[in-house]
Amino acid sequence: MNDVCRLLGLRYPIIQGGMGNISNAELASAVSEAGGLGTIGVGTMPPDEVETLIVETKHRTSRPFAVNIPLQVTPHAAEMAELVIKHQVPVVSLSAGNPAPWIPQFAAHGIKVMVVTASVNQAKKAEAAGADIVVAEGYEAAGINSPLELTTMTLIPQIVSAVRIPVIAAGGIGDGRGLLAAMALGAQGVQLGTRLVATKEAPFHEAYKQELIKAKDNETVIVGRSVGRVRRIMRTPYAQKLLEYERQGMLPEQFQEYTSEERHRRGALSGDFQEGFINAGQIAGLIDDVPTVAELFEQMMTEAKAQWRSLSAIFS
Repeated sequence: MNDVCRLLGLRYPIIQGGMGNISNAELASAVSEAGGLGTIGVGTMPPDEVETLIVETKHRTSRPFAVNIPLQVTPHAAEMAELVIKHQVPVVSLSAGNPAPWIPQFAAHGIKVMVVTASVNQAKKAEAAGADIVVAEGYEAAGINSPLELTTMTLIPQIVSAVRIPVIAAGGIGDGRGLLAAMALGAQGVQLGTRLVATKEAPFHEAYKQELIKAKDNETVIVGRSVGRVRRIMRTPYAQKLLEYERQGMLPEQFQEYTSEERHRRGALSGDFQEGFINAGQIAGLIDDVPTVAELFEQMMTEAKAQWRSLSAIFS
């Protein structure tokens, strides 16, 4: 058992990404029940909706789970922090903003704090502010990303060398080979997003899952570079429209409207790819089935062990 598993009370060092605004208790509890850390991503949801999800998740599992608060995305950061404390959620994940003012209140209630980072400097600041764990996310990941566009392969070893607290790798990981590679780079766990969409317990539209299964290696695109807001999504008819809007010239306010959470929900929950988008990381090209979460984790661990034995034979 490594430091991440000990700190968070996990069987496997596998964390669910936040999936803001489409989070649900079904998937979060399934991840926790399977031995990982399920996560509710609050996105821009109102407090009452998030509280309902927290309560339902606690009813579905007695295992640890987390709440992800994107500090500069949600208009209800203070209320979300209060909910985490009120319901004694064991882990909080902070992203998209400065975590320093928020960490002490969670620490005072014994809540473990993970901070999502996209650079060495951000990771060092998170550690100095009192974070228990840093999640180092490369821009291979789905959804909103850092404009720094650093890759997971280069980011992880640099952050591992720069901080003393455990590091979790995120972005471009979806099987046992990725798990082993991340740990070889010094990470003590991995965070999955796109891969967990294509699981039986994930209550997203079937068309979303099928798009991931059909995806080839080059079927995700970056939108928002022209307005300084990097987001990785699946190449769908709506994504093509977004790219064309950018070529024609687009204001930040227009981009915000075109990538609103209503558009996100249309794609992910309703399967409408003409008027809505779906987040997808580059790992989509490796997805070819829809297992249960428990089956996925067992597959990943078995594959990682087999790959480790194969590499050990080579290096010996």
